[in-house]
Amino acid sequence: MRQTLPGPEGLSRVCLVGLLVLLCLSLALPVSARVPARSAILYNMTSGKVLYAQNADATIPPASLTKLMTMMLTLDAVRQRKISLKTWLVASRKAARTGGSSMHLRIGERIRLENLLYGMAVVSGNDAAVAAAEKISGNTRHFVRLMNRKARALGMKHTQFKNVNGLPAAGQRTTARDMLTLSCAYLRAHPTALRYHSPRSFRHGRRTMRATNKLLGVVPGVDGLKTGWTVASGYNIVVTAERKGVRLIAVVMGGTSSGRRDLAARRLLEAGFASPNSPHNVERSLSRRSKRR
Repeated sequence: MRQTLPGPEGLSRVCLVGLLVLLCLSLALPVSARVPARSAILYNMTSGKVLYAQNADATIPPASLTKLMTMMLTLDAVRQRKISLKTWLVASRKAARTGGSSMHLRIGERIRLENLLYGMAVVSGNDAAVAAAEKISGNTRHFVRLMNRKARALGMKHTQFKNVNGLPAAGQRTTARDMLTLSCAYLRAHPTALRYHSPRSFRHGRRTMRATNKLLGVVPGVDGLKTGWTVASGYNIVVTAERKGVRLIAVVMGGTSSGRRDLAARRLLEAGFASPNSPHNVERSLSRRSKRR
């Protein structure tokens, strides 16, 4: 069948749409961006030194990075012996019907708390976050209050949580720097939590699901932490890796694709491990790479 080309008005509309898309993508990145994302920060957790920051205080919806706080409060409750990792719970209708990324809980299903932690960390289960919050606090509203109280205690000055899993919600916001603060506090309080974040797949029922963190098993030393995406936030990731006794944490927010987000995180880690104590050298390395793009 012969294809017909659009007329002048159709061509104008196509060109206009294309220009708008290019404009939006260009506006999403800071003018001085060294990595392809709206916001980023790299931190040497071993030395306590920030190695690189790019627009790190820009407010952006956290998306599923929210689950880092949900997991931290869950493990806090375990440490305080308010609940056990082996505790069984029953998935509520609300949990099972939560939209977005899921570990595929069924209404009335019995599941251990520990499996919900894997569900949150590996496959970013929104349903798992709701189920855990309901078990610990009775309902998600009370749990969200605990999340915001904890954020204030940690000094996360630009963060406001509206739900337990990061699904779109008006007023929900954070920054790359605040997410770094949360991640450091989380790992210091619960260093063994990395066992939930490091698997490359997770099996629940008859389903085997791949981890959302595609840097696991690809970038040497990577053993966590969390990815996230919504239309408003773009593609986010908090990733940590350890090499030769040095642990780095990179936060990338507002990537235009999962590939570019992962590339940004990988570049940050490689530059950081090459010069783990020199922000100047990290900046130079990222600058050279950005010019070759």
